[in-house]
Amino acid sequence: MVAGSETFRGALSDVRAFCAVVDHGTVTQAAEVLGETKGSISRRVSRLEQELGVTLLARTPRAVSPTVEGLAFHAKAQESLALLDGALETARDARTLPRGHLRVTTSIDFGIEVIPDLVTAFRARYPQISIDLLITDTRLDLAANRIDLALRLGSDEGQDGGYRAPVLANLMIGLYAAPSYLAARGAPATLDDLAAHDLILSRERLGSTPVRLSDGQGREGHVTARPAIRATDYATVLRLTRAGGGIGHIPSLVAARALQEGALVPVLPDWASRGGVLRAVSLAGRELPARVRLFRDHVRLGLAAMREEAGPG
Repeated sequence: MVAGSETFRGALSDVRAFCAVVDHGTVTQAAEVLGETKGSISRRVSRLEQELGVTLLARTPRAVSPTVEGLAFHAKAQESLALLDGALETARDARTLPRGHLRVTTSIDFGIEVIPDLVTAFRARYPQISIDLLITDTRLDLAANRIDLALRLGSDEGQDGGYRAPVLANLMIGLYAAPSYLAARGAPATLDDLAAHDLILSRERLGSTPVRLSDGQGREGHVTARPAIRATDYATVLRLTRAGGGIGHIPSLVAARALQEGALVPVLPDWASRGGVLRAVSLAGRELPARVRLFRDHVRLGLAAMREEAGPG
């Protein structure tokens, strides 16, 4: 037999052929079950015996029967093949069946305001899939953190072939305000009127950097005003805007729920800023499991519905 320190280097198909002969009693029946010729099965068993250095089958003109060594090898080989077949079935199921564990990372803005509704709807549809959410603005390494999917704004990953990064949505950033704020201060009728209002901007709009907007009809405009309030992320801009702190410059997807609830209303709804793209980033070089493909497609469709409800902003 093979010494304990040695590694088996034979072909698994040879092991399967030998086990089939023992299980079915003849080379002929083993060949029929495996869809091979009698000669092919005989050659496989002989090659396996040569690899192991023992005789596994006692051959006579009328029959074959396992030797003592053959019976011992058969018992262990059957156990190993059963484990391997189970592993293969699990791997195949991961590509085709909606089950398993999913690790997703995204930014604070999307993780707080957008992802919860999407994840809840996804879990209702696919309860066999459990989900870990890593909500952070740090760009985590997918391989090191065992992440299946990263939802990233403006990501250029995928250009070097190490990642696949299809676009899920093109983002627009609109102007929004709470009804209470507009009741107290009035609604601006033009871009110039914004100079008299309190603006709430994200960290990307420091100082008096102009906010550039377009109306989708070819007209461009900009607002140069020092914000009344700045925040580190759009999720905080949203909350400040809902509280009546001013007119917020917020991605339409982040503002979508507040719009549905009536907590915010669009301001100058024909005007918005381009906010880049949202990509679904995953490691390249392997077929995505079903759980990852289904979640990615679910997010794409969900974002499309949110954009439609949020309007042109």
